Amino acid sequence: MATANCYEKDGTRSGSFELPASLFEGEVNEHAVHEAVVAFQANQRQGTADTRERSDVRGGGKKPFRQKGTGRARAGSIRSPIYRGGGTVFGPHPRSYRQSLPKKVRRLALRSSLTSRAAAGDVMVIKSLELEAPRTAEFVAIMKNMEATSKKTLVVMDRANANTVKSARNIPGVRVMLAEMMNVYNVLWADKIVLTTDAVKRMEEVFAA
Repeated sequence: MATANCYEKDGTRSGSFELPASLFEGEVNEHAVHEAVVAFQANQRQGTADTRERSDVRGGGKKPFRQKGTGRARAGSIRSPIYRGGGTVFGPHPRSYRQSLPKKVRRLALRSSLTSRAAAGDVMVIKSLELEAPRTAEFVAIMKNMEATSKKTLVVMDRANANTVKSARNIPGVRVMLAEMMNVYNVLWADKIVLTTDAVKRMEEVFAA
């Protein structure tokens, strides 16, 4: 049975929370995790890099010097790749780097990453994290009470809360995301993962179905 420390709204300890076995208990498949991370990073690439080939570079219509008699290698254009200002050879062009994974592999990778983080004691559960007003100091105080003031902290909520997002966005190393947007990369990125109780239920609905 996977469990995590549970905290009140102000960050004080209130016992333990039983994590759903469908997400936090299972065999860790490192290969699936690796594939999920590689696919995520590839899908973040814009693929807009573009270079000009010799047919795209302006100029070079006239032969720079005669074919024979100069002692130099023959040349037909000053826009050849061997000249400064010439075209690029085999340079990048706009393309898609997108990779797709089967749904079962994505679910397996997420379950594997969550299982390993829960086993390491890096998962925490808080009953509620909805602030009445945007206050960064209040958010920091809650994290300190939970001992979640690591360099990289991932906060997962079941629904968007503007006050919480505004309170956390100025803190270096803190990311706030919705439960249905959870992915392997962010799970592995964070040193501490803070889940609301409703976020755990939402994750179970989305990923354990």
